[in-house]
Amino acid sequence: MKKKIFIIIISILILFLVAIIAYLFLANIQSKIPTELKEKYTIQVSKYNNRNIFTIQPKQEKNNKYIVYFHGGSYMAEMTKSHWEFLDKIIQETGDSVILPDYPLTPKYNYKDVFEMVVPMYKELIKRIEPENIIMMGDSAGGGLALALEEKLGEEAVALPDKLILLSPWIDVTMSNPEIDNVEKYDKDLNKEALKVAGITYSGLDGMDSYLVNPINGPIEKLKNVTIFTGTYDILNPDVKILEKRAKEKEINIDIKEYEGAGHIWIVYQKDELAKQALQDLIKTIK
Repeated sequence: MKKKIFIIIISILILFLVAIIAYLFLANIQSKIPTELKEKYTIQVSKYNNRNIFTIQPKQEKNNKYIVYFHGGSYMAEMTKSHWEFLDKIIQETGDSVILPDYPLTPKYNYKDVFEMVVPMYKELIKRIEPENIIMMGDSAGGGLALALEEKLGEEAVALPDKLILLSPWIDVTMSNPEIDNVEKYDKDLNKEALKVAGITYSGLDGMDSYLVNPINGPIEKLKNVTIFTGTYDILNPDVKILEKRAKEKEINIDIKEYEGAGHIWIVYQKDELAKQALQDLIKTIK
């Protein structure tokens, strides 16, 4: 009897796992705007390559600045409640509008699908908004995407946004930096091996050598006005140091704002005084 119950439990767990995997590969996962934000702001939803692009604008006291924001989530997850609350704070503090591309997610899609959306989307965007009125921003995987996009645009001699702001960016999905192991014991949010799996699915069959997947190795010569917020308790922090070293060797200025004891995207979660301090620093950087 016990053996039969055990077999039933194992069977249910296997079916559950198969269902999750099937959902990830087949479902068209998309972000949804919370009802409270729909009531608070003017929101436009447009389509690009069959994905939503949300434009969130203040109803009053808005200016002509736009933040193009790429959310994190290991390239696998949609916007979280913390993301929406974070963007709400930024809009309130700056009066800027936010353009949020809901880019394709892995494992159903890979980096090629993402860049087939975001590169032409940006080129269309600067036909109606002056690049000097655009700030590119992203957290975690979204930070890696934002950096890779700017490298790609610079390589194609496309006019870049006025600023690039990266929050705990994931810029090397190989997770091969040996310093990561020294930081992982302090990181309460990320797991190196889990990220490596997500990185493999995002890169597809041929992307692991592409700077679009690992922008730590990309062409950084055209980058300008780059600011990176990073915490010493984040396993992605060591790769920021490598990027900083590369930039210095090429005499490119990247402003690294490092916070001692801060974890991964602590600035988004806004759970403590360190996060509130970082948010105010971020607002000053945006303005």
